[in-house]
Amino acid sequence: MGHIITDLKETFRRGNTFIRLIYINVGIFVIGTLISVILQLFNLSATGIFDLFALPASLHRFILQPWSLLSYMFMHAGFLHILFNMLWLYWFGSLFLYFFSGKHLRGLYVLGGICGGLFYMIAYNIFPYFSQTLPFSTLVGASASVLAIVAATAYREPNYRVQLFLFGAVRLKYLALIVIGTDLLFITSNNAGGHIAHLGGALAGLWFAASLSKGKDVTYWINWFLDGFASLFQKKTWKRKPKMKVHYGSDTSREKDYDYNARKKAQSDEVDRILEKLKKSGYESLTTEEKKSLFDASKR
Repeated sequence: MGHIITDLKETFRRGNTFIRLIYINVGIFVIGTLISVILQLFNLSATGIFDLFALPASLHRFILQPWSLLSYMFMHAGFLHILFNMLWLYWFGSLFLYFFSGKHLRGLYVLGGICGGLFYMIAYNIFPYFSQTLPFSTLVGASASVLAIVAATAYREPNYRVQLFLFGAVRLKYLALIVIGTDLLFITSNNAGGHIAHLGGALAGLWFAASLSKGKDVTYWINWFLDGFASLFQKKTWKRKPKMKVHYGSDTSREKDYDYNARKKAQSDEVDRILEKLKKSGYESLTTEEKKSLFDASKR
């Protein structure tokens, strides 16, 4: 058992951003399911606990649990619900990293979830159609976050072809239009809240990609906050800083620093060249080595 936990920790540590997000979602789902099973054995229900982390449509309920705007995007209602969301996150997360960085993926996941949740609450409080279900409606799932990633990738490389089972190769722009169009058609269905949240997430993805093409990263503030929060749990944050040591006449260390800086600059110049080629000619114009260099750079 100890070896399994160690392997999982190592896979999480070495994994890409989308792999880590999948681990977090699956871990929360497994823990929630175990709690539910244990409570059922004592004829108790976990619904009250589950609702604390689900996003309510009612503004009055939301004021009492504002954290749900973040927690809901990591909660899922059942096995099939999390299965399909994680499959989409795996497929499009790996594709997203060809064109953007890991930090962009992390930030957009959260931004898409926030925009999807806000869209959901606004729609339920504005349209009279939802007035009867408003007091007890809640939202869970990573769908809005995943749709943000899909929409951003489709905006960045609209003619990129993906292979779909039974349908063959489909351009990303058409796949995104089909998904968004389906959500528009079903906003009055039994899963109205989910479809509305999808639209909010898709708009967040388009906003991110369009802004980034103009040099503005709308996920910057999210990543700044997440980095600051993560640093609180790092050992070096709490370690007492050693006294500064000054070394004189270290020509060898200066040479090492020079070589390191020169190597980093060469890598940066190569990535810039590949990105410029990608922008002008598209992903299919890149060589295998260029694709590998771009993928390696996205993990750093």
